[in-house]
Amino acid sequence: MRLEQVLFSQGFGTRHECRGLISLGRVTFEGNTVTDPDEDVDPVGRSFTVDGRSWPYYEKALVLLNKPENYECSQKPIHHPSVMTLLPPPLRVRGLQPVGRLDADTTGLLLLTDDGALQHRLTHPKRHVPKRYRVTCKHAAADSLIEALLEGVKLVDERDVLRAQDVERIDDKVLEMTITSGKYHQVKRMIAAGGNRVEALERVRFGHLALPEALARGEWLWLEGPQAVLGTK
Repeated sequence: MRLEQVLFSQGFGTRHECRGLISLGRVTFEGNTVTDPDEDVDPVGRSFTVDGRSWPYYEKALVLLNKPENYECSQKPIHHPSVMTLLPPPLRVRGLQPVGRLDADTTGLLLLTDDGALQHRLTHPKRHVPKRYRVTCKHAAADSLIEALLEGVKLVDERDVLRAQDVERIDDKVLEMTITSGKYHQVKRMIAAGGNRVEALERVRFGHLALPEALARGEWLWLEGPQAVLGTK
């Protein structure tokens, strides 16, 4: 693949802009400065640098963002900035999209990808990919609430009873619960149906992937393909 095409595919601008970056000596490939945009390289499993910053090559990108409060999972936000502003320009240019959505006031593990097939695989209702949330309740989490969440609650405008896959009491007012569907405001509505109220909500796991403790709010990292989430090759 021509080096110009590599940069273009990774979101570094138009083809003309990518040729300019290379011609000006601002790009290195495997540690060597390359000034010929047409130089043939094999980028798979390798990295390049632009203006001194290293970038791994991914045909399809998958990243994990520790979402802060007051960011919207939308390209056209209304009340708060988009989560896309937390990513560097090349990732935005190449068209990453959030995998599902977290409410503006919900924090934690958010996946973003430009792989449409993976997006479908992770979000389609029939896939039942588990998602785990840490829930801070307004009132003490009574046994009756946990029982209701496990047995299933009926939400307004929903045909089926919704159940938590599991529920764990972490503290007097803090629960962790896993769901395998993704209805609108589902966790908040389930807690409300059980007689309590959500004060804070954080996603801590998506599939096999846990939110890294060392990843600060607003920071992101690369993931090595779907197996990081699905636990399969």
